[in-house]
This record gives sequence, structure tokens and C-alpha cells, in this order.
Amino acid sequence: MNQGRLWTVVSPSVGLPLFLLAVAVTSLIIHLAILSHTTWLPAYYNGKAKTALVVPAQAFVLPA
Repeated sequence: MNQGRLWTVVSPSVGLPLFLLAVAVTSLIIHLAILSHTTWLPAYYNGKAKTALVVPAQAFVLPA
């Protein structure tokens, strides 16, 4: 283990749960930030379909 001497200072029964808790809290904060600062993610979570871009048929006519 690269940092094996760490466990002489911090017990694994304390350090590992704290590490996993920090990872979970960080993940929740990042997801909350993305959810509150974008418009597409809440719509995606709610299952709303994207609106299609409507192009007039004349836009595809090639000049002669």
C-alpha cells in the first residue's frame, strides 16, 4: 500500500467510513449543483421530450 503508515495514525475503522462519507457527500453536492444550474437535467429526470426543430420545406429546395 502506498500510504500504509497512515493507519498507524488513524484507525481503519474510523478512517475508511470517513473517507466513504466524504466521497458520498462530494458526489451529492456535485449532482445538486448540476441539477440546480442547468435546465436540461431536471427535464431529463422528469421524462420530458425535447422539442424538435421545425424547418420549413422550402429550405431544402435546391436552386435550378
